[in-house]
Amino acid sequence: MKKELFKVLVKINKIVLPSLYKKDPNKLTAFQKAILGYRYWVLTNALD
Repeated sequence: MKKELFKVLVKINKIVLPSLYKKDPNKLTAFQKAILGYRYWVLTNALD
């Protein structure tokens, strides 16, 4: 159940949140870093 929830969240994140993979992590704002961290957290929980 938990894994399925995170897989759905990953799909929603792809549609709603901006992609930051081409940007330098050192030049991101605090808000962009929070988005990146959230996306990473959701992705790792979906893969476990």
